[in-house]
Amino acid sequence: MTPGTAQVDAAVRVERSVPALRQRFREGKDALLETFKAARPTVRAANKLVHALARHVDRTLVDLWRHAGLPAGATLVAVGGYGRGELHPHSDVDVLVLLPGDDPLADPAVRAAVEAFITACWDIGVEIGSSVRTVEQSLAEAERDVTVQTSLLECRRVAGSRTLFTHFDEAHRAAVDPRAFLRAKTLEMRQRHVKHENTPYALEPNCKESPGGLRDLQILLWVARAARLGRSWSELAAAGLITPFEVRQLQRHEGTLRLIRAHLHVVAGRREDRLVFDLQTAVAQSFGLVGERGQRASEALMRRYYWAAKGV
Repeated sequence: MTPGTAQVDAAVRVERSVPALRQRFREGKDALLETFKAARPTVRAANKLVHALARHVDRTLVDLWRHAGLPAGATLVAVGGYGRGELHPHSDVDVLVLLPGDDPLADPAVRAAVEAFITACWDIGVEIGSSVRTVEQSLAEAERDVTVQTSLLECRRVAGSRTLFTHFDEAHRAAVDPRAFLRAKTLEMRQRHVKHENTPYALEPNCKESPGGLRDLQILLWVARAARLGRSWSELAAAGLITPFEVRQLQRHEGTLRLIRAHLHVVAGRREDRLVFDLQTAVAQSFGLVGERGQRASEALMRRYYWAAKGV
């Protein structure tokens, strides 16, 4: 098969599935967001949304994968926040297309199928961040880059070969040095804190990246995963590393930050993690907050944010 023929065949297979999937994906996402906006602004509503959005993307990618004509031994892996099974309304969808063999992209048909699959994701409306590697290439990249290593800690299979995914997951976990990982993430955290004014009380904080934001909580769980101490607050408590009271506090603060971030995405209509002045009032109103005793609604929102960030 010539490269041109391979590319056309792969493109045609996926292109036929795109229109119906695009409509289903957009309608499904819109319905989830409307349900969220109509619900009471609770932590439970935010948790339900981020997990439902991830499942919705799962179903779409599985359908696309079936039409893509990729090798039977290939697998589609969710990484990063998507790997955790969490997606905020406008978060990127990070995936790894894992291919068997030493140099699978040398095959024109495989290359064409991969390109058609990734293009179709964007055409449907899935804002995908993708990498295409073999197991060996992935392990080598993770060894060089702690950011890649981190994203792979929370990987999960979405579609494709279970055998290849299991081999990859076990090899990656075995390659992680917990002490080196802790040092790298601690340095990364300190640099990020400096970048964000080294305080949870910034006037326009980033609810993900600022000190006391969601990223700080994620680092704790990443380090725990790397050391095989647990994958959740409950598992850390079961291991005796934190108390049940601390579990409740962590879940409460995490839920508050997640709820604020979800409303921020919805109000902004894009990926926006900063509580900038221009959005604070609108986000507060989406919470149903109103000013009391001379206090503006935005001030009530920020008080709630600072309470959570200080707790973290």
